[in-house]
Amino acid sequence: MAKPIFTANYKSPVGELLLGVHNNQLCLCDWQYRKQRKTINQRICSGLQAEMQQGQHQIIDETIAQLEDYFNGKRKQFELPLLFVGTDFQQQIWQALQTIPFGQTTTYLQLSKQLGQANLVRAVANANGANAISIIVPCHRVIGANGDLVGYAGGLRAKKRLLQLESGSQQQELF
Repeated sequence: MAKPIFTANYKSPVGELLLGVHNNQLCLCDWQYRKQRKTINQRICSGLQAEMQQGQHQIIDETIAQLEDYFNGKRKQFELPLLFVGTDFQQQIWQALQTIPFGQTTTYLQLSKQLGQANLVRAVANANGANAISIIVPCHRVIGANGDLVGYAGGLRAKKRLLQLESGSQQQELF
C-alpha cells in the first residue's frame, strides 16, 4: 500500500494553507480555499498514487516553524525538502520561481524569456498558477508586464501583503 499524504491546516496571517507531506517531503503548501483546490488535490494524489489523510509529521511542524519565521521577518529563504507533482514543464517553472530573490518581482514574460520560452507566456502563467507549494515556491513574486498584481490562488490581497512583507513596507498590516 502506498504511503499516505499527511495533511494539516495552517492559519497564516494572510490566509489558511493546506500543508501536505509524502515520503518525508513537502508536496503541498497551498491555499485552502482556492478555486482549483479539488483539481490540485487530485493531481497530487494521482501523481503520488496516494490518498490524503489528516495527520502530524515532522516536516509539517518544520514547515509551520519556517512559515512563522517568514511572517515574523526572520526568514527570507526556506529550507525544506520539496516534492513537485506536475508535468516536466510545470516543474521547470516551479524550479525557476525559486530563483526569484526575496523582495524582488519578475513578470510572466521575463520568466518565459529566462527559460528561453518567450512565446509561451500563457503556458508559464498557467504553470505558475498550478503551483501547489505557495509562498515557499514564490509564485507571488510574478506580476503582470505592466506592474499590476495579477492572478494569485490566495487572492490579490494575500499577494499584495506577501510582497509588502518582503519589501519591508507596512509589515504591521500583516498582523
